[in-house]
Amino acid sequence: MEMKNTLGNYLIEQLYNCGARHVFGVAGDYVLRFFDDLVHSKLNVICTCDEQGAGYAADAYARLNGLGVVCITYCVGGLKVVNPVAQAYAEKSPVVVISGAPGIKERKKNPMLHHKVRDFDTQKKIFDEVTVASTVLSDPGTAPREIDRVLNAAQRYKRPVYIELPRDMTSEQVTHQYEFREMQEKSDPVALQEAVTEAITMIHAAKKPVIIAGVELQRFGLQSELVKFIEKTNIPVTSLLLSKSVISERHPLYLGLYEGAIGHDFVREYVESSDCLVLLGALLTDINLGAFTAHLDQGRMIYVTSEKTAIRHHNYENIYLQDFMYELMRANIKRQELKGIQHQEVQPFSPVKGQKVTVQRLFQCLNSFLTDDTVVIADVGDALVGGSDLVVHRRTEFISPAYYLSLGFAVPASIGAQLASPSLRPLVLVGDGAFQMTGMELSTIVRYHLNPIVVVFNNYGYGIERPMMDGPFNDLQLWQYSRIPEIIGGGRGFIVKTEEQLSEALEAAEKYKDGFCILDVHLDKYDMSPALQRLTSLSAKRAR
Repeated sequence: MEMKNTLGNYLIEQLYNCGARHVFGVAGDYVLRFFDDLVHSKLNVICTCDEQGAGYAADAYARLNGLGVVCITYCVGGLKVVNPVAQAYAEKSPVVVISGAPGIKERKKNPMLHHKVRDFDTQKKIFDEVTVASTVLSDPGTAPREIDRVLNAAQRYKRPVYIELPRDMTSEQVTHQYEFREMQEKSDPVALQEAVTEAITMIHAAKKPVIIAGVELQRFGLQSELVKFIEKTNIPVTSLLLSKSVISERHPLYLGLYEGAIGHDFVREYVESSDCLVLLGALLTDINLGAFTAHLDQGRMIYVTSEKTAIRHHNYENIYLQDFMYELMRANIKRQELKGIQHQEVQPFSPVKGQKVTVQRLFQCLNSFLTDDTVVIADVGDALVGGSDLVVHRRTEFISPAYYLSLGFAVPASIGAQLASPSLRPLVLVGDGAFQMTGMELSTIVRYHLNPIVVVFNNYGYGIERPMMDGPFNDLQLWQYSRIPEIIGGGRGFIVKTEEQLSEALEAAEKYKDGFCILDVHLDKYDMSPALQRLTSLSAKRAR
């Protein structure tokens, strides 16, 4: 039914209707009135230490929940979340940015109000470059339709959107139905049928088809359809680094991670010798393709994303990934006979007394530590590259910025991840460099009674950059990470230098449920995983 209410409350109601249950942010004078509306609404407000942390938390929340929301004040707050929002755009994560702004009446004669940079629309122009839709709610009469339009764009494209809320508009009355209707776009039926027919013909003729499952399958909620399809056809599946854990890595048809020359030889050889490559929702980035060392023949490729469909060298317009998947599921595709598939085995970890921890042994220990209820959140560096060898038990339990590669993601992301999926306990893998950027969000973690396990790869600097070009710019001030709980009044800290200490610390962390645990794992500054050695070797050649 129709309800007369304020613009701020209408926005809150539509966010709730889209699935949001939490809003992350930092308050400021231009958005205080809306924050007060949020506090008295059915949405939960999570106030972080910094706007960048709020942005990363909202991004991780969106990846697990389907929509994330970050709310900040004008420019001094808004421009701090540009980087997390840019990452969400690059990696297709639907984050709604709500920014307070000077009131419409305050803008007359263009006064020099605090926080303004150049013009009143400067911030919106910047966000136009990193969002798929944006609006300024300057008219109560059109604002409800604008809110619906922008939220629909976030759902349709799985990318961030921007809503600017002038502070004198928040309490304006609007009359509109509190019912969110997602705009359903359909594929061109002729193009869809032709594409599916060509794809099926290609799969039928193949002797060794393989599916490369991309991150869009997770973003668009198509993971169950993928599992049904591979179990129906017996076609094996691999994933890319950005889509790691798109399905359980224990599934008998899962080959492993495809990373070009950087990855395991068996997976690379299996994929590159396939006579039919079915790429579904995959982003062909440099990192996903092992610094472009992948050898994928377009003439043997069926490539479908939310924005592009190409089969061999034929391009099809106006086909949506969801429709293609559903039609593929309906098709009568012959069942494959598989031979020689290998699976990565998790080796039990037995600590060697007095042995210093190495990166390779650290990951072996972590692999044996994972459970069905663990979500791994990997920051940039060896935490991500070496973490690619972890065997994730269930779908969507490995989260990382594996395309945009923004340092500092993991600690604040654990906030969003645990609030989106409270049944999962985050295992945060973060280098000391990334931790020093956003580790303050452990304070937020204590405030909201969360309990991630944070493993700091303490190698005294930016280890991922040393092999490319070393210098004092890669060094860091050494922190006593294990003593951070003393500063923020919560959690437990552990110093880890030997394998015995590592095993004992993880065991103690697993038992401690009342707060976060932080493991300060001391590593040699030049030690790294074999995968990172291969990646940095290639990158070094390009840096010079």
